Amino acid sequence: MNRVNPLQIALLLVVVITFLLFKLSSLKEELLEANESYKTSEKLAIDLNSLKSVYASPKKTQKAINRILAQRSLRGANLEIKREKKSIKITTKSIDTAALNSLMGKILNGSYNITLLKIKRLSETKASLVLEIKW
Repeated sequence: MNRVNPLQIALLLVVVITFLLFKLSSLKEELLEANESYKTSEKLAIDLNSLKSVYASPKKTQKAINRILAQRSLRGANLEIKREKKSIKITTKSIDTAALNSLMGKILNGSYNITLLKIKRLSETKASLVLEIKW
């Protein structure tokens, strides 16, 4: 009288298997999302590490800027250089376009943290410059 019907057991098994398959599919989706998140985080970590190696050395940055400012083409440019603990500010009221092109070519092709750059054309061959680089 209290016997379990085999159809009830089969129905219970079907319900349990359906529930497990549903849970398994949702876990697969979560695993794929976690994998994508891991790949994104790994790429970000690699990028940050490479940026740190470029920007984290203030002495290297200072030496490179000093090497740029010691060029022959910039000697007659009347550059006003203000060196501070964390930055350098280069200003001039009038600079030849050849000297400006030389300076900008070296600065913009390097990896420097430029916080301020203002160039104003004064004439065909002259310009004014305000440049601030932090490290």
